[in-house]
Amino acid sequence: MSYRRPIPATWWLKRRPYTMFMVRELSSLAVGGYSFFLLYLAWKLGQGPEPYAAAIGVLTSPVSIVLHLVGLALALYHTTSWFNVTPKIIIVRLGDEPLPEPVIAGAHYAAWIAASAVVAWIILGI
Repeated sequence: MSYRRPIPATWWLKRRPYTMFMVRELSSLAVGGYSFFLLYLAWKLGQGPEPYAAAIGVLTSPVSIVLHLVGLALALYHTTSWFNVTPKIIIVRLGDEPLPEPVIAGAHYAAWIAASAVVAWIILGI
């Protein structure tokens, strides 16, 4: 029989890197929840203009605006923290030398900015 040291449920609160890791992992729930919300809006759109207008009308409430702002903050944190850890996971080699970590992370940020610009151009017609 071996001894197992008990680990408290709050182990991740003892060090900041652990806490930030757990926040990133929990933020994925907000991202997933918002995906389901977009599916709900698409479903309402398929039901016709009146149900869709009612669903959109709920979005103007102060509670909805606060939830969207919190969701945006969590999505931004999730994305940036993931891009910052990506160079530790993806090791790209040019010959014998690995690509510097800032180059790999920078490529992800550049792709994010480019994709955001394309979406803004499509939606806003800029």
